[in-house]
Amino acid sequence: MAAALVAFRRHLAAERGLSPHTVRAYIGDISALLRHAAEEEGCTGLADLDIAVLRGWLGSQHRAGQARTTLARRAAAARAFTAFARDRGWLASDPGAQLGAPKVGRHLPQVLRQDEVRAVLDGPDPAGDDAAAALALRDAAIMELLYATGIRVSELCGLDVGDLDTSRRTVRVLGKRSKERTVPVGIPAVRAVLSWAGNGRPAVAVAASGAALFLGARGGRIDPRTVRRVVHTKIAVAGSVPDTGPHGLRHTAATHLLEGGADLRSVQEMLGHASLATTQLYTHVSIDRLISAYRQAHPRA
Repeated sequence: MAAALVAFRRHLAAERGLSPHTVRAYIGDISALLRHAAEEEGCTGLADLDIAVLRGWLGSQHRAGQARTTLARRAAAARAFTAFARDRGWLASDPGAQLGAPKVGRHLPQVLRQDEVRAVLDGPDPAGDDAAAALALRDAAIMELLYATGIRVSELCGLDVGDLDTSRRTVRVLGKRSKERTVPVGIPAVRAVLSWAGNGRPAVAVAASGAALFLGARGGRIDPRTVRRVVHTKIAVAGSVPDTGPHGLRHTAATHLLEGGADLRSVQEMLGHASLATTQLYTHVSIDRLISAYRQAHPRA
């Protein structure tokens, strides 16, 4: 079973091109499944893995109080693993194909109004020494770029200095499953990134910085946790703006594009969604806000 787990990790990373975060989550899930199979179900090898074992494992997770989203992800991990094991000849059939999972409700994402975004982006920069001023330029560029492009926090962290094309006002992004796409960037975001690259980054960069566009305080490539802290801090400084994170800015950018008249297919390309159905969620956001505004404003609503 241990050898199968190592092979599955390699399959997820190299063949399916999943992100390190997704690979870690899947491997953690399958480790728990195999542990349950051996300790609770008496399985001595992969050949003993059947639908009863899979359902027993998910049932134990449910009794432990795991959320529906967690159960759905673990069911997906189990299905991926059993399909992989069947393809390798380790299982005679694929028991995961019979495995159901709880349906996860799709909640409307929290988005900021345009005036709220303006208050965040135009907020005051913190005072301080040269290092603090440099990081303030970085933080402003991060906020502008996240809202201008709707890219994921992992995609922002992976940007290199040469990925921004100032003449075409686009940025080259490496998305999920190593798929590259080009995303348009607005003028304020370009100016903010150039200001950081020319005036802030040199004050923070070290020999090990490499080509990373955004750097942490010690000069290494910035990490998602730091970006999330930047977003929450900038929003808190703005005052009465509802708190959200980088993914909230992604939701906000997509919603504002659709409200401004962008077509769904273009927004899908910009966000890097594999399925148009994922992008369609934002149309529900716009409709929901339209209904809310109607009910508040129309005298006979």
